[in-house]
Amino acid sequence: MLIYLLDLIIVLFALAASVLWFRASRRRVRRVGKHEVFDRADYNRLVTALNRTQPLNAQAALATGIATGLAAIRLVLMEIVT
Repeated sequence: MLIYLLDLIIVLFALAASVLWFRASRRRVRRVGKHEVFDRADYNRLVTALNRTQPLNAQAALATGIATGLAAIRLVLMEIVT
């Protein structure tokens, strides 16, 4: 029973990580062409995009780390049981 619960938690954390990374990647930044002048509005747009996606990326990385750690624990438990 513990193994099945652990499997469910691993899947939920992996799903959470994928949703967070999807949300972080949805925001597109307008690209600047090589013949355009890179001005303050472009800098502002890039900094704003980075500031908005960084927390989502950090949360997704944490969820992935937790899922990986739980998967390692599950593998160890399966090795002990068998």
